[in-house]
Amino acid sequence: MPHIKVKRFDTAILEQKIPESDILTFRATAQNRGDELWGVMLEGKEFLLQAKYFDDHVLIKYDKVTRPLKVNLLKEALAKVASELDLEIVMSNIAQHKESRYASRYEKRIEDFEQMEFPLEKVCVEVGFGSGRHLLYQANKHPDTLYIGLEIHTPSAQQVLKQIELQALENIWVVNYDARLFLEMLPSNLLERIYVHFPVPWDKKPHRRVISGQFLEESMRVLRKGGILELRTDSDNYFSYALETFFAVSKTEVQVRKNADLEVTSKYEARWKRMEKDIYDVYVSALETSDEREEVGEFNFNIVKYRKGIEEKLPQKALVEEDYFVHIERLYKAGEDTLLVKCSFGSFDRPEHKYVLLTEEGGRYFASPPVKTRVNHKAHKKLMELLSDVECN
Repeated sequence: MPHIKVKRFDTAILEQKIPESDILTFRATAQNRGDELWGVMLEGKEFLLQAKYFDDHVLIKYDKVTRPLKVNLLKEALAKVASELDLEIVMSNIAQHKESRYASRYEKRIEDFEQMEFPLEKVCVEVGFGSGRHLLYQANKHPDTLYIGLEIHTPSAQQVLKQIELQALENIWVVNYDARLFLEMLPSNLLERIYVHFPVPWDKKPHRRVISGQFLEESMRVLRKGGILELRTDSDNYFSYALETFFAVSKTEVQVRKNADLEVTSKYEARWKRMEKDIYDVYVSALETSDEREEVGEFNFNIVKYRKGIEEKLPQKALVEEDYFVHIERLYKAGEDTLLVKCSFGSFDRPEHKYVLLTEEGGRYFASPPVKTRVNHKAHKKLMELLSDVECN
């Protein structure tokens, strides 16, 4: 990913330049550590750059939590910051490549789905589309259906956006986000099908698996009656685990196939077939029409402001409740009256990672609020209590 290495410089220039900068908004220094986070505003998007200081150079790179999907935006930010601060670049990989303007219309943010209107009556979701071969094939074959592809691997998401343009497709949306949280944003009884093809088995970290009891519950809610959750895996362990999960509920309808051929095959699947590995398909049908999704409260910090000395009062260990947790991971000071709080919270198997920016005027999530799920809202209220010393009901 984009980064630059520059010669060590006098950091006083940051304090001089930020008040008049066209791109830098603040500088926050980690407590008890030497790294920094620089606030950036470019093309209407807020994100952070991370600066790490070494004896003779400074490494400036993207921040994983707030990075935008467009790599060129990161590269442009790094170039502009280096130019504004008159930094001497020793090494970089910020040469920009042509990006598709057309395909960007089909890149959706998780926040877009809070009040989303769907252009087609039929909607399907593919979780972790990888190269996108199956997703693109289905969209070509079924132009009357909207396909939403979810992929946390940014280069894969960018590659599919390029293919959307090359193949002149109008019925794919790409979301660079965790599917386990995404489903909670959808209205009930919307989807025709959910594809989960060859998910990472996570044999040593089963809590990271896409398939879980909660994922099954949300899948059955967002699928229309008769809709299908489709799992395809080459892992014997995952297959057994999935069956156990699917049959743990009181009422279910499951169909299983082994070594069936699909109309489209990924290069990895072709390799596994040459190795004579078994491939399992599991289909779970939604048996009922679900109730509408419950509305979730707001994620604001209307009672939270920066207070002198709050840094010493915040807990260093994670607070664990029955169905969620809150962990304040790191604190960054940005001047005398501003604090940037890095935290993780929410569900144990699909946590959110966010920053909270506290000033004397108020607090807010930087750069975007969490996904509006019930568990995240519980964690948000606990986080408000920690930051304000006021119990939130």
